[in-house]
Amino acid sequence: MWMVVYIAQTKEAAEKIRGLLQAADLLVKVRAVNQTAGEKYGCYEILVPESELDEAHNIIIEKAL
Repeated sequence: MWMVVYIAQTKEAAEKIRGLLQAADLLVKVRAVNQTAGEKYGCYEILVPESELDEAHNIIIEKAL
């Protein structure tokens, strides 16, 4: 099951988090929330498999924030 590990405020922030997690060999999905196609700004959910949730959370805390 995929779990939300972070909610980003911009597409650029979501892509930064995705890159950090993928660099650590984690599976990552990014899903836009409450926006229409083509919008640059809006919320983006970063999702990882439930089994990788703790590791992903630790990476975000250490490297992104």
